[in-house]
Amino acid sequence: MYSYIGEAWKNPSKTYLKELNHQRRIEWRREENFIRIERPTRLDRARALGYKAKQGYVVVRGHVRKGSFQKRAITAGRRPKRKGINKITTGKSLQRMAEERAAKRYPNLEVLNSYWVGADGIQEWYEIILVDPAHPVIKADPKINWICESNNKNRVYRGLTSAGIAGRGLRNKGNGAEKNRPSIKAKGRRGK
Repeated sequence: MYSYIGEAWKNPSKTYLKELNHQRRIEWRREENFIRIERPTRLDRARALGYKAKQGYVVVRGHVRKGSFQKRAITAGRRPKRKGINKITTGKSLQRMAEERAAKRYPNLEVLNSYWVGADGIQEWYEIILVDPAHPVIKADPKINWICESNNKNRVYRGLTSAGIAGRGLRNKGNGAEKNRPSIKAKGRRGK
């Protein structure tokens, strides 16, 4: 069943999903940001990333503004090359930003993972899977109770989610990836 859901999301124009997603984005624009939702929009992705339909799991949908930084035009003197307006991109992905903002909004929960659900010309939407480390059901589950340990506190801010690990260049293996560990910053930012 999950493979069929995944296929529909890969090729939405061939299914009813194209029109449905268009309608969804119209509704999502009116919503409050980082709103808790009853169930995941993409069940296949949520399940693959660790979601379970049980107590202690929370799914939140939020959007992040697309594009690079927008800086004001300079008025004082410097040569055009140094004005620094265009091509100023972020060091983090939009997905990582969405995870961090969700964690800030729900401070008693830990971010497990997140996945993309839609985009328009201005913003991108992500659904973030959060877990309550103080919940007795989570504490009793041997598959997820690792998140209750103190060394997993604020894991999203330390780049320990899937999006964070990818953004730190730790998915890269082999030739050219030698400078990525212990961190990009430790090796003079030569890893990426």
